[in-house]
Amino acid sequence: MAGRQGAKAVKFVVGIAGGIGLFSGAVIVSHPRENQHRERYFTMPTAFAASLFSSSDKTSNYVNRNGVNNIPFVAWDYNWDRREPESLVHSETDGRITQEDRNEALKKVKPTATRHLFLIRHGHYFLDGVEDSQRKLTEKGCLQADFTGQRLAELTFPFTVMYNSTMTRARETADIIAKHLPEVPREECSMLREGAPIRPEPPVGHWKPDVKQFYEDGARIEAAFRKYFHRADVDQESDSYDILVCHANVIRYFVCRAMQFPPEAWLRMSLHHGSITWMSIRPSGRVSLRALGDAGHIPPDKLSVS
Repeated sequence: MAGRQGAKAVKFVVGIAGGIGLFSGAVIVSHPRENQHRERYFTMPTAFAASLFSSSDKTSNYVNRNGVNNIPFVAWDYNWDRREPESLVHSETDGRITQEDRNEALKKVKPTATRHLFLIRHGHYFLDGVEDSQRKLTEKGCLQADFTGQRLAELTFPFTVMYNSTMTRARETADIIAKHLPEVPREECSMLREGAPIRPEPPVGHWKPDVKQFYEDGARIEAAFRKYFHRADVDQESDSYDILVCHANVIRYFVCRAMQFPPEAWLRMSLHHGSITWMSIRPSGRVSLRALGDAGHIPPDKLSVS
């Protein structure tokens, strides 16, 4: 009898903690006799947490906040870029500022403009080049870049600036695009170079960079994300439209980070050469993926992925 009285029914409610390879959530411990519930918060490795839901048992007791069985719920982090106004102003509860003063302070740090980022994958290039200087665009790659430049010009957006990776294939792609956008200023950025952002999940057998490459490239590509992905500055009065000509791995990692998807999922996406990925960052910190790998402007016989 004592054993039954002391029995506990345990239910797990979990969510992904910022996509950093950990699952966090709450353990609800129920004492049937006392009709009491207590929440205990926990953090566990993703692989172990995932195994909890890999069973084919369709009678799982797990229900997320949306009421859908077996689907983890993850809340949006509004302070993902560390520019959330609420985090930049003192709270009136600490006694250092009144509510009225705080409201005025919030107005001064709240952005009003939207930032639009157009991520362009370079054109098809010669894969057999040993050095980067030998990995130039092929004839097909040049045509792809030209079609992309035409498409960007047809959108008639007031593009603010065009950044490009310093790798040869990205620089050549940007040169061709620039012919269609002659008034747009240009800048080069070595942080946008191709690399291995993070070990992909699931892994693939044909691509296995060593740990050192992930360690070095990952830090650089993450730094590039933090440089380019953030809500507008307070003094930005109108919406901005920036172009980034770079690489597939970089773009896919950026998409995962900006959408707050698990970053290790980046290799599950595929992007055509010359494709356009369009993302918008609202003043509220919300991020919209307007287009992912759009290549509709390129004729079917000119499409390529690798």
